[in-house]
Amino acid sequence: MVTSITSFGRSGLYDWMIQRVTAGVLLCYTIFMIGYLAFGADLSYDMWKGLFEGTAMRIFTLLAVLSFAAHVWIGMWSVSTDYIKPTGARFLFQSACGLLTFIYVVWSIQILWGV
Repeated sequence: MVTSITSFGRSGLYDWMIQRVTAGVLLCYTIFMIGYLAFGADLSYDMWKGLFEGTAMRIFTLLAVLSFAAHVWIGMWSVSTDYIKPTGARFLFQSACGLLTFIYVVWSIQILWGV
């Protein structure tokens, strides 16, 4: 039996709810970005830079990045526990996914906030 310590939430129900909430955040962000790209008259570097200089957009993007990280972690954890039966291989796979997700989040924060 797999313990809930390795999952993101406290149980399968919490993981399911987290995935639904993060999917909603990602949907809102995607719709916003598609709308901005589709209806931005002369999309230039200055417009793009101006969009991401606003604190609200940075926070919205950070929320989308964190939602993506949580969504990916829960999804990859679920897939790996279902389909990768050898414990060592599953541990390596989950470790690699966790490390890559962490790197992605840190890199995104550096890009967004110019740290």
